[in-house]
Amino acid sequence: MKETLFGQPRGLTVLFLTEMWEKFSFFGMRALQVYYMIKQLHYSQADASLVYGLYAGGVYLTPIFGGMVSDRWLGRRRAILIGGALMAAGHFAMAFEPLFFTALTLIALGNGLFLPNLPSQVGDLYAHDDPRRGGAYNVYYVGVNLGALLAPLVCGTLGEIYGWHVGFGAAGVGMCLGLAIYALNGRWLPPDAPRTEAVAASAQRDHGASVLPLLGVALAVIVFRSAYEQSGNALAVWADTQADRLLLGWTIPVTWMQSLNPLFVFLFTPLVVAGWRRAAARGREPSAIVKMALGAGGVALSYAMLAAVAQQAGAAPVHAGWLLLFFALYTLGELYILPVGLGLFARLAPPGMGATVIAAWFLASFGGNLLSGVVGRAYEAIGAAGFFALLAGIAAAAALALLALRPAVGRIDR
Repeated sequence: MKETLFGQPRGLTVLFLTEMWEKFSFFGMRALQVYYMIKQLHYSQADASLVYGLYAGGVYLTPIFGGMVSDRWLGRRRAILIGGALMAAGHFAMAFEPLFFTALTLIALGNGLFLPNLPSQVGDLYAHDDPRRGGAYNVYYVGVNLGALLAPLVCGTLGEIYGWHVGFGAAGVGMCLGLAIYALNGRWLPPDAPRTEAVAASAQRDHGASVLPLLGVALAVIVFRSAYEQSGNALAVWADTQADRLLLGWTIPVTWMQSLNPLFVFLFTPLVVAGWRRAAARGREPSAIVKMALGAGGVALSYAMLAAVAQQAGAAPVHAGWLLLFFALYTLGELYILPVGLGLFARLAPPGMGATVIAAWFLASFGGNLLSGVVGRAYEAIGAAGFFALLAGIAAAAALALLALRPAVGRIDR
């Protein structure tokens, strides 16, 4: 099989592009969601934050059921196609105000089938001893963030200039493109394992020793994500009201600020992966759990810096360059925790339970997103400086929890 995209199998390119367009649709809608609720539906900031958290949490709750359904009945490919179709329908339904909650429900349900099954195919493109396997998830993560980079620039701009519903419609088109790429390139993807045999084989094993440490990691990630997810929630509100976005007499659309994170993912990933490969060649590459702790610590540092900036500025506008620096630090930390955690869960999944265990990783995202909606309600009450200091403390606590789990995870990650 020919190799492409950083020397990886061609199937990774198919999964990369499918995920890119799916995330274009997802983040295209998300770039507009909070502003749409506040400015068009006239929600208060606190209520918009809660709805945002409930929706974002629901998006990551449904995969636990979708993973089990696909492992036992549908298979990964069929689940992806059905899920993607539901998500596209949801994005198009966002163009109609009375269907707002119906649209959110369709996206959440479709995502439940789509989300755990696409990344669970990444590891099956490689032999277990293939040295490219670990870095493949970071390459895949570039696809996630390339879509997230383009989404605010396209959907956000269309929504702000031509109307919210045009932006939401563009998100639906993106989802359809992703489905077409996946459906037309199935020959490059790994086949689904026979479901009844895989589940039966898995049922004969006791997986408690490997599942319990992963549960601990998931709980730490829930705490981390309650701070991490504020970039599209309370931080987005602060950027809209406090950041000086004037450039050469033109005000940069606030939704473009949400492209900074995926832009830095795209720029930093090759450097990070190359650094890990050099460290591995010298026998000095950190373990997955240490990388994750370092990542949470990096995000804590980025929020601490923003707290100091907000405290110094008071009610005065803040130069947008501080947001640029914030997202650089924030993204570097993200690269050490989120794709690494996804790869850890995929690598340690028992046979026949790939999608289910990946879904458990996203279940941590559910808890974190739900908690982020609750945490975000404190933004107006304690002010920007205090709020960002709180987020720094939350991310730092997650880093310490991950370090405490290092011995338990090390016993199963060999």
